[in-house]
Amino acid sequence: MALASARPVSQITVAELADRVGVTRATFYNRYSTPLDPLIQVLHDDLERGHRREEELRARGGHSDRELLRLATAEVADHVERFLDVYRNSLADPADSGVYEALVRHFGDCTLAFLARGEQPGRPGADRKVVARFMAHGFAGAVKAWLDDPSVTKDDLVDAAVACAPAWWTSGPAPDAASQQRRSP
Repeated sequence: MALASARPVSQITVAELADRVGVTRATFYNRYSTPLDPLIQVLHDDLERGHRREEELRARGGHSDRELLRLATAEVADHVERFLDVYRNSLADPADSGVYEALVRHFGDCTLAFLARGEQPGRPGADRKVVARFMAHGFAGAVKAWLDDPSVTKDDLVDAAVACAPAWWTSGPAPDAASQQRRSP
C-alpha cells in the first residue's frame, strides 16, 4: 500500500515489492502475477467489509433501500478516502486500469446481490449481468468524477449516486413505525 500510495502500481516492480515485504520474487510469484494483484486483494477486502455492514443492516431491518444505498455509497467513499493516494495514482495512469476495474467489479457484485433479493416493482427484465455492469460503471464513474474535481465533496458523490439510482433500486419498502422509533433519539 505504501508503494502504491507513492506512485502508480504499474511503476512498481516485483523485485522492489518482494524486497520491501521481505520475500523472494519466487515466493511472490507463487501467489501473485503482478504487483497489482495484492493491491486489488487489499482494496477488495476493505470494500467487502463495507458491503457486509450493509448486509447486516439490511438483515436487521428498519432501513429503506434508499437509506441503505446512501449508507453503502458513503462506505465506499470512506474506503476511497482511506486509500486516496492509491486511487489518485491509479486513476491518473491508464496502465493502472485494474484498480478502476476492481471498483467496477465490487459495484457489479453488489448490484447482482441486490437484484437476487427478489422482485420489486419496476425492476428491469433485462439480463441481470448486463444491468449490474451498467450500474457498476455508473457508480465507479461517479467515484472517478469525485476524485477528478476537487470542488466535488464526498457528500456530493453520495447525493449524486442516490439521486441517479433507478427508482427500482430505491423504491423498496419503507421502514416500519417500530423501526423508526428505535432509531429516533
